[in-house]
Amino acid sequence: MNQAFHEAQKAADAGDIPVGAVIVHENRIVARGHNQVELLNDPTAHAEMIALSAAFEYFNEKYLSECCMYVTLEPCAMCAGALVWSKIGHVIFGAQDAQAGACGSLFNIASNDHLNHRVKLVQGVMEQECEALLHAFFSDRRDKKSKK
Repeated sequence: MNQAFHEAQKAADAGDIPVGAVIVHENRIVARGHNQVELLNDPTAHAEMIALSAAFEYFNEKYLSECCMYVTLEPCAMCAGALVWSKIGHVIFGAQDAQAGACGSLFNIASNDHLNHRVKLVQGVMEQECEALLHAFFSDRRDKKSKK
């Protein structure tokens, strides 16, 4: 999770919402991603999507059943859907997302019995640190807006 947190810091430094993700296979990081929504003007450029694409390229495979994603914020519906379609084995996330979380907070797409794959979830790893990074980012953004 430390490496995912490092990716989230990269996003914050670039002016994007600080979310980072890494994908691990056999105790080795095989893919990384951080939010690049603002950089790319692409609402789908979430950390999870970027990390998934990198892992698919790394393995030259569309399924990641033997992999685990660490991500600093609970995946949204789009990302949770992509995680299910990728058949990833596990997702470990830091902060919950009460506004858009799709791994237990608002929805639970990742473990929905109606879908053909269910992702094993672990939540709350480095939760305080991940929340603090998000709070600092949005607080800074609000301060900058109020000064304009």
